[in-house]
Amino acid sequence: MKKLLVYLKDYKKECVLGPLFKLLEATFELIVPLVVAAIIDTGVAAGDKSYIMKMCLLLVLLAVIGLVCSITAQYFAAKAAVGCATGLRHALFAHIERLSFQELDTVGTSTLITRMTSDINQVQNGVNLVLRLFLRSPFIVFGAMVMAFTIDVRAALVFVVAIPLLSIVVFGVMLISIPLYKKVQAALDLVLGITRENLTGSRVIRAFNRQEDERAHFREKNDALTKLQLYVGRISALMNPLTYLLINGAMIVLVWTGAVQADSGVITQGEVVALVNYMSQILVELVKSANLIVNINKAVACGNRIGEVFEVEPSILSNGDGQTWNRDAATGKGAGENDGGADSGTDAEPPAVEFIHAGLVYAGAGEEALTDIHFTAKRGETIGIIGGTGSGKSSVVNLIPRFYEATDGAVKVNGRDVREYALSDLREKIGVVPQKAVLFQGSIRENLKWGNREATDEELMEALAAAQAKEFVDEKEGRLDYHIEQGGRNLSGGQRQRLTIARALVAKPEILILDDSASALDFATDARLRAAIAKMSGQMTVFIVSQRAASIQEVDRILVLDDGAVVGIGTHETLLEKCRVYQEIYESQFGKASGGGAL
Repeated sequence: MKKLLVYLKDYKKECVLGPLFKLLEATFELIVPLVVAAIIDTGVAAGDKSYIMKMCLLLVLLAVIGLVCSITAQYFAAKAAVGCATGLRHALFAHIERLSFQELDTVGTSTLITRMTSDINQVQNGVNLVLRLFLRSPFIVFGAMVMAFTIDVRAALVFVVAIPLLSIVVFGVMLISIPLYKKVQAALDLVLGITRENLTGSRVIRAFNRQEDERAHFREKNDALTKLQLYVGRISALMNPLTYLLINGAMIVLVWTGAVQADSGVITQGEVVALVNYMSQILVELVKSANLIVNINKAVACGNRIGEVFEVEPSILSNGDGQTWNRDAATGKGAGENDGGADSGTDAEPPAVEFIHAGLVYAGAGEEALTDIHFTAKRGETIGIIGGTGSGKSSVVNLIPRFYEATDGAVKVNGRDVREYALSDLREKIGVVPQKAVLFQGSIRENLKWGNREATDEELMEALAAAQAKEFVDEKEGRLDYHIEQGGRNLSGGQRQRLTIARALVAKPEILILDDSASALDFATDARLRAAIAKMSGQMTVFIVSQRAASIQEVDRILVLDDGAVVGIGTHETLLEKCRVYQEIYESQFGKASGGGAL
């Protein structure tokens, strides 16, 4: 939590002026009981109406000055709190953007959303309340006690006993509730995660008629959260009745002591009223302190949760971000490099992509997801990657743009290890179309320009034509200006996929990765898409990940994966003769072939 206070450094003036004006307001508030005492002892006792009016005008003046001080303090406190939250939110978002897929998988999307929104709002409220009340309430409490001693020492002893007892209650509740509020936020993360899964997977849930199971699962976690919140709420709720009990008990003793002292002529009736007023002020401020402490507890717990995200360091850093990449001092080679690489031969021009015995273990996984991946892809070559579900197809292509880091061996682009590139330079060379088509709210033009901000409308239409999307875009109202809703809700699955392909083509990348990105397209559209990409100018290297054998039959080479390992490399005809895994995939989709080697 302390590390987050750095975001208040630009609001030092507000952090000083906010509490200062609150202390000024508190000072005027402490004067009020003395003015009331003067009205009773001098004005009422003597029947002096002019004196009473004068003192009442003084009370109004004190109220107006106090109101101005309060509003000013609120302005500075709000400015500092909102500014701190804004800076914190920007910094947290920037930090999350630096995290690799590995950290995002480990931390979880739902908890990051909670910490970006709910937790930062709690910190903002905590900072606001601290600047306004953290000094004011103790100042009023101890100031009222000091003022009571100026009136009568014997009566003021009641304050000396009451304040420590109240402090024990307040701080005791605080110590118990702090860890519990952290558990509440963790339970809230679970509920948000389940909610997010149900919303994104609603079609699957309905398709398998699992609504009741999901309701039961949500009810279980939500009930656990409710019970925990009720438990914490009951503990926090003890604060008000206990403080009121102690305060009212102290009030009774104070009135009794004051009455005895007034009857003896030691103090006046107005001074007894002033003492009661001071005790009432203490009651109000302690109630405020109780609420303040509850909110501070929440803010500290949320601040610690935010700090935990900042402590997560990205495992993949750009070569310009201070990441060191070990090279052997004698050979000048990085970890996993060899003299020639896979099938590199003696060509002067290095291959576009080269995997050198690459392996991958996901965080928290017990086994390798990829084992000894070793192949090359030349410039202008089209590589198909096929395999069963979970065979590691996406994992292979995710190593090229360094979405994940190879845990063994190396991956090279244009002859250089990907770890030697700045991430921005590496990813400018690569266009990736992921399995899940992701579009952002805005026009078609705005979505396509993610690939190239400077692209002209002609270039956008060229990319749409190659992606087989021009036909349906021309039918949309406004064409390139057609508004896409969040996530592309107003488009079909095939339309979303074609637009994401067009977005990648707009960038004119050296390497294009199509990660099962045509699964929603019919066979005819898929064939036209592949033909259009093949005709595009330049030496673009294309990786096509697909579960359809038909989608990769015409590529230059096919990689067949099984359980994270390459079990076959070659053309369609070669694999039909020699690779059993490819034969099984082909048979499952087209039936048993007639003739053709092993089949």
